[in-house]
Amino acid sequence: MKYYFFLPFFILLTLFSCKPTTLPYLGNTVIENGKPKYHVIRDFTYINQDSVQVSNKDLSAYIYIADFFFTSCPSICPKVMKEMLKIHEAFKGDDRVRLVSFTIDPKRDNTAKLKLYSSNLGVDTKYWHFLTGDKDETLDLAGDFFVAALEDPTAPGGFDHSGKIVLVDKSGHVRSFTEGTEPEDTPKFINDVKLLLDEYK
Repeated sequence: MKYYFFLPFFILLTLFSCKPTTLPYLGNTVIENGKPKYHVIRDFTYINQDSVQVSNKDLSAYIYIADFFFTSCPSICPKVMKEMLKIHEAFKGDDRVRLVSFTIDPKRDNTAKLKLYSSNLGVDTKYWHFLTGDKDETLDLAGDFFVAALEDPTAPGGFDHSGKIVLVDKSGHVRSFTEGTEPEDTPKFINDVKLLLDEYK
């Protein structure tokens, strides 16, 4: 018998540990035969700024931090990227962590554009992938990360999207998030990344 529990994605659903330092699993959880089945990010394959294929399977060796953006975004993206840069700096050189930025505007954000963008940011692209792929698939995939993203000709830049920065574990479960437009919350998110790393020690 299956029991379904549907709660808003941003609320703690269940905590299967007595340790107060364990992060929750976010999203809908299904209990099957007494065991939890957590929300999982679907399979995906993209091309990064260096024209290298990157899939969820490639990222399964790491915990990763994801956001959705586009390079010509005139509204929230610069603010979100500023917080992503803080996170990048906090885990610079840590081979257990990757950052992943999905463009929602692949028509304009080809690999050359993403390479220039990452170069202008001055980041180490060994640890941070800027990914481009099919637009509709990406807008749909954003929902798995609990990010709102849609094409809207009336929005600045032609897209409307939220500024969530999302923490994903090695099994593809969403474990934490922060709003990239709220810099005061970034230190807590960085601490959440450290807590997740501790789970793999």
